[in-house]
Amino acid sequence: MAGHGTRGGRSAGRPTLEEVAALAGVGRGTVSRVINGSPRVSDATRAAVEAAVAELGYVPNTAARALAANRTDAIALVVPEPETRFFAEPYFSDMLRGVGAELSDTEMQLLLIFAGSDRERRRLAQYLAAHRVDGVLLVSVHADDPLPDLLDSLGIPAVISGPRSEHEALPSVDSDNYGGGRSAVEHLLDRGRTTIATISGRSDVYGAQRRIDGYRGALEAAGHEIDERLIVPGDFTEEGGRRAMTQLLETCPKLDAVFAESDVMAAGARQVLRERGRRIPEDVALVGYDDSAIARHMDPPLTSVRQPIEQMGRAMTGLLLEEIADRRPTVSRTLARRQLVLPTELVTRASS
Repeated sequence: MAGHGTRGGRSAGRPTLEEVAALAGVGRGTVSRVINGSPRVSDATRAAVEAAVAELGYVPNTAARALAANRTDAIALVVPEPETRFFAEPYFSDMLRGVGAELSDTEMQLLLIFAGSDRERRRLAQYLAAHRVDGVLLVSVHADDPLPDLLDSLGIPAVISGPRSEHEALPSVDSDNYGGGRSAVEHLLDRGRTTIATISGRSDVYGAQRRIDGYRGALEAAGHEIDERLIVPGDFTEEGGRRAMTQLLETCPKLDAVFAESDVMAAGARQVLRERGRRIPEDVALVGYDDSAIARHMDPPLTSVRQPIEQMGRAMTGLLLEEIADRRPTVSRTLARRQLVLPTELVTRASS
């Protein structure tokens, strides 16, 4: 009877993805990419796979498979910032490189989603509520951001780049911001600097708060009183660095060192120091944070705190894949307590 027995010498029943791969002479992942419409397949390979699909009568019931496994084989990298900031700051590209490297040996697709405006956040909330992704990586999250709580309420696995507070419930991966800030200021103190300012990041970013804590800790340990006029926010942008440096020179013209809590802000501060005739490092020593390409190419080259951003991206992705792979409640609770903190390192150059 038709529909029983064997099909072309192969086993009876619904043809499998493996059988299609064997007939086409390609790997299982290649068949999956052809079926899912990936552009990363040659025309010849696509034709071979499509011919094998037709000969075997293979029907890729991806919707049923996804429902049965509760999987979409996609994760989202969500950046709650404007696109302009993402492309202007090396931090994000390094993070993306680490995420991509960790995913390279998996079948997971990566979606990059910006959520810098209220409209984008509402659209993202609807997208996530439809369970279009298996998990979410959250980068550059502010303390009052509703996205982590939304993900928790939807039951979507998520890992965050840096906790929102010391009580963070989500799994997170961060660098040692306190140690990094402290090492920068200790270096400046060792160089004989006495009036050390800092240009901080956003006050609603926990990592930025910890860098200020490190700044304070180094000064207090050296017996220096904290002068609050020497702490000015710069919001992690070059223009913010310019504004903060201008304010510092007006209120504390005798300062002899600046710790800018990102290389981008250090670049802005350097412009203002040059415009005001201050020599670096003779008059004002300058230290940044991130050890990005900006630091190496600045004139003079910038001393900077290196955080392993690409490694952080890999670690975040690894954590997320673990959580997606095993969603048992006991495992999820264990993973939720995982707060990885990677070490930082001060890289000394001519600016200090």
